[in-house]
Amino acid sequence: MNYMPQEELKEVASEKFIHLTSRGRNTGKPHKVELWFAISGTRVYLSHEGRDTDWMKNIKNNSKVAFEIGGKHFAGNAHLLNDGPEDAWTGKVALYEKYYGKAAKEIIEDWFSLSRLLAIDLS
Repeated sequence: MNYMPQEELKEVASEKFIHLTSRGRNTGKPHKVELWFAISGTRVYLSHEGRDTDWMKNIKNNSKVAFEIGGKHFAGNAHLLNDGPEDAWTGKVALYEKYYGKAAKEIIEDWFSLSRLLAIDLS
C-alpha cells in the first residue's frame, strides 16, 4: 500500500521527539537536533524558549528541512510563526495538549510567553 506523507505523519503523531535537520547557515553542513513537536492537520509545530538557537537561525536562512519521527523520514519547509495568525494558536494548543493535557487559554498563552513558535509544511 502506498502512503501519502500526510498519512505517515498521522501515524507518528504520538511519538515524543522529532529529529530535525537544518543546513548550517555558514557551513552548509547538516545540523541535527532532537525536539518536542506536535502535529495538527498536515503541519508540524515546534517551539523554543529563549534566544534563537543555531537551528532556528539556520531555518531563517534556508527554510528547507528534513526530519525523522518514529523511524519515518520527511522533508518540508519551516518558518517562524507570529502570534497574530490563528495558525499560531493551533500550534500552541497542539504542543501544550500533547505534553501537558488540556488547559485554559491563559495557561497556554503564559507557557508560550517566552517562546518562539515554528511550523513545518510538508514538501
